[in-house]
Parts: sequence; C-alpha cells; structure tokens
Amino acid sequence: MKFPKTHSLKEIAQIINCEFVGEDNFPVLGMNEIHVVEPGDIVFVDHPKYYDKALQSAATIVLINKQVDCPDGKALLISDDPFRDFNKLTNHFRPFTFSNVSIATSAQIGEGTVIQPNCFVGNNVKIGKNCLIHANVSIYDHCVIGNNVIIQAGTILGADAFYYKKRPEGFDQLLSGGRVVIEDNVGIGALCTIDRGVTGDTTIGVGTKIDNQVHVGHDTVIGKKCLIAAQTGIAGCVVIEDEVTLWGQVGTTSGITIGTKAVVMGQTGVTKSIEGGKTYFGTPIEESREKLKQLANIKKIPEIIEKLK
Repeated sequence: MKFPKTHSLKEIAQIINCEFVGEDNFPVLGMNEIHVVEPGDIVFVDHPKYYDKALQSAATIVLINKQVDCPDGKALLISDDPFRDFNKLTNHFRPFTFSNVSIATSAQIGEGTVIQPNCFVGNNVKIGKNCLIHANVSIYDHCVIGNNVIIQAGTILGADAFYYKKRPEGFDQLLSGGRVVIEDNVGIGALCTIDRGVTGDTTIGVGTKIDNQVHVGHDTVIGKKCLIAAQTGIAGCVVIEDEVTLWGQVGTTSGITIGTKAVVMGQTGVTKSIEGGKTYFGTPIEESREKLKQLANIKKIPEIIEKLK
C-alpha cells in the first residue's frame, strides 16, 4: 500500500509513538508485507527467526521489536509491539469508512455496466465497462474491476484477510488495507469469496474463469486464462501462473507457486510448489500417473498377501 504522499521517518514515528533510527527526513512511501515490499516501504517483524529476512529485504524501513544494527541505506522503527503498530498505520492511512448507501458516491462505474438489485458497491470502487454484476454481490472499498467482467449472485470481493496473531487473551487480527483487482474478461461464479490483500493486491488475471463457491485468500495472484472449478480453496499469498486448471475441491497451502499450464485434478491437496506443464493428483500431491499407479498397486495387496500364505 502506497501512501498518498511521501512522509518522513519522524512523522511515521510520531503516528505510532515509537523511537526510530535514521535521519528525521528519511522518506517513507508506503507499507507492505515482506513478500511484496519495495524500496520506501515499511515492513514489520516481531520474531527473531525473521529478523534477518526483514532487514535484508527490499524494504528500507523496518518496524522491529529489538535494537539492532541498522543496515546501510535503511531506517528502523523500534516498537515493543510491531504487529499492533503496523495496525495503527493501516488504520491511519486506510481507515474503515462506513457507508449508508448501496452504491457509494465515490464509486466509478463504466459505461454499459449493469448492477442488479441488492448489490453493495463500496467507497472508491472502480468498475469498468460492460460488466454484469448479479444480485446480492458485495464489493468492498477500493476494489478494482476491469472491463467485460461477469460476477454471479452472492459473491463477495474484498473481505478481510484471515491473518491473526495469537495472544494470551485471544487472537488479534492484522487489519487489511489492500485491494482486490479483477482484470478484464474475468468470470466469477456464485457465492465466491475473494479476500483483499493485507497491504497489497489480491489479483485475478485477464480471462480467468472461476466456478461457484471458490475461496481465494489474501494477496494471492492468479494469472491469465486460468480455470478454477467449484469448491476450490486457495490460501493466502499463492502465485498461480497463467493457464492453470484447478478442478473441483482442490485445496492449497499458503505461499506456494503453481506453474504455468499445470493441471490439478479434483480433491488434490497442493502442499508445495509445483512445476507447470504437468498433471497432478492426490494428497500428498504427485504427478497423476505415478499417483494412480500407486493406488492400483494398493488394490493388489490382498492378492499378494493371499499368495504368501
């Protein structure tokens, strides 16, 4: 998430009331999670296991809970609770704004787009030309929808990320300040849920078609001309490259990559990154031919045991 204007390190430190290491006027351009940070971004880290990764990332401002040596060309924000203070920044720069109308006055809707009854279109939403939004669709704030997009009834775009920190008193939610971006010629089925990014974008690429009751987690990027069948669940921060096919009830773990033109057969659990251009099946996932051979051999076990008697 980029800020509307450049802020100084001192200004950011004052917002969250913390100490800082670096020049007062060190430029701060935005804030992001570690997998999408760029120079000028703030990244937060609150566990020693990830200190080095954060300090060596592309982010030039690190919100951290320990006094450490500051890498050259970077700045530090020293906080006793980086998770809490990252939330403070999200709430400061992209606060929740309630709406009391079905279609926000700040929404931009392109020529030829049809929005059926009982839809909700939030603040600063952009919808392109010649789209068809069926009844009871909810499009949360800041979502971006391209041209010629069809969204079936009951789908929700832009709900919060499923991202929590466990504390003694319960679970503390990481606030979501990102967006959902739907590119041109995408089709989305009924009762789908596509969560917005924590600070970046959850993106559905040009020409992709999604069946009914599919869930797409926060910050996931789906490429062009993919096919995703019903009841598939895609975790957060997944990269699905172009022309991938996921058949019904596929489930994925977070942070993996599914390569271009991969085909994943129904009810497969994608527990790791997989290469493109191959067909996969089963849990744990394997190339489908090998997995089907294994299943065929398992059926022979009673016959083999009988022969050994």
